[in-house]
Amino acid sequence: MAKCSICEKASHFGIKVSHSHRRANKQWKSNIKKVRVNLNGTSESVHVCTRCLKSGLVSRA
Repeated sequence: MAKCSICEKASHFGIKVSHSHRRANKQWKSNIKKVRVNLNGTSESVHVCTRCLKSGLVSRA
């Protein structure tokens, strides 16, 4: 699973509990996109979460 190169956000693990209290392992995946951004004057393709894209922490190429 990819990790955000800006804020290091990745997938989370936990236990899903149903109404009858049966338990199962679950994985929550972050909304991570592979986009081309400007880094140090060059355009590179990096993994960035949509929260960092929306907040303007990176500038698209």
